[in-house]
Amino acid sequence: MKVICERAALLEAVNQVSGVVASRSPRPQLTCIKLSATKTDEGAELTLSGTDAEISLTVRIGRVDVAQEGTALIPADKLRQIISAEDNESTLTLETSGETTKIKGEDALFSLHGFDPADFPALADYKAIAEGSAASAAAKSLFVTEAGVVDSLISRTLFAAARENSRYAINGVLMVRDGKKLEMIATDGRRLAKSTVTISGDGEPTQCIIPSKALSMIQKLTSDTNEPVHIAITDNQAVFAFGDEPSDSRAVLTTNLVEGTFPPYDDVIPRDLDIKVTFNRDTLASAVKRAALLTNEESRGVRLSFTAENKQLELSSRAPEMGEANIKVDLVAYDGNDIEIGFNPTFITDALKVIHDPEIMIELKAANKPGLFKAGNDFLYVVMPVNLS
Repeated sequence: MKVICERAALLEAVNQVSGVVASRSPRPQLTCIKLSATKTDEGAELTLSGTDAEISLTVRIGRVDVAQEGTALIPADKLRQIISAEDNESTLTLETSGETTKIKGEDALFSLHGFDPADFPALADYKAIAEGSAASAAAKSLFVTEAGVVDSLISRTLFAAARENSRYAINGVLMVRDGKKLEMIATDGRRLAKSTVTISGDGEPTQCIIPSKALSMIQKLTSDTNEPVHIAITDNQAVFAFGDEPSDSRAVLTTNLVEGTFPPYDDVIPRDLDIKVTFNRDTLASAVKRAALLTNEESRGVRLSFTAENKQLELSSRAPEMGEANIKVDLVAYDGNDIEIGFNPTFITDALKVIHDPEIMIELKAANKPGLFKAGNDFLYVVMPVNLS
């Protein structure tokens, strides 16, 4: 293989694919990136692939000069470090002989020892997963939406997913497709985020749990918000293909699905809440952030005291041997009786970071009942209160 690449495009692709590569593995090939250089009458391209055996990513680069077709399997960390370090170069030349790849710049030459590309696992493409094969059934759900829609769904839910919880199913995010409605739901047992969008086309209702790592990788691929994303769901895999045509995608991410049963999330969403508070998002974000300054591990909560008469919220916090904070906020609207309730301030600020609506609503029932945060008609967030006594 011999190929001349634009360094910036190569670095972006290597950084993306490195995100799925295993950092450690008894199979050293899984710590590598596979490079495949091809040329046809329509042009030349370099394809980079990586996998940790659970998630795989393939990225294609155009605008390359392929002098000799071929493949190489190179350790991802060193490849990334070398390309990053050659920051004065506009192009780099990669040339492979056997299992050694030379990376040439204007004044530098690196020789990297790799592995036989034949030892890299075969990765299924979008078409194979969507249409099925002799060994696996065709996808049970196929649909397309825009990258910006996918990014918004992930941003508004992923932050609430559990991290390394023994209840394995909540370590991912539930994706539910029902006709034109597409939803993502995440929970860690103390809070729950749900985001909804409308997509084109109809299809059979289906749902699956997507690993958090895969969703983080998908976000890194959504640079063009208008780019189509083709999605296929099988019983144990999901594939996301970025580009106008799934058979000619610039990037394809495939992930195994999380096994297990997601909690019945509709049962968690409180109903008949009789206290409704409307906030300016930025005003609330500032107040919570300041009140959180005087909290610690022992006193993690912030007290929210709502008074109906003057439509005002007082936030207070106290930490032993540190001091206390009191902040007052005027409310846009208030409907209901006075109430005091405590929340983990981090849970509130996490949600406010992903809400773009200028106003949000909080619905409450009692000090020992969960609060429901709403933004528009497409986002809701349930937060369990904390005991401040």
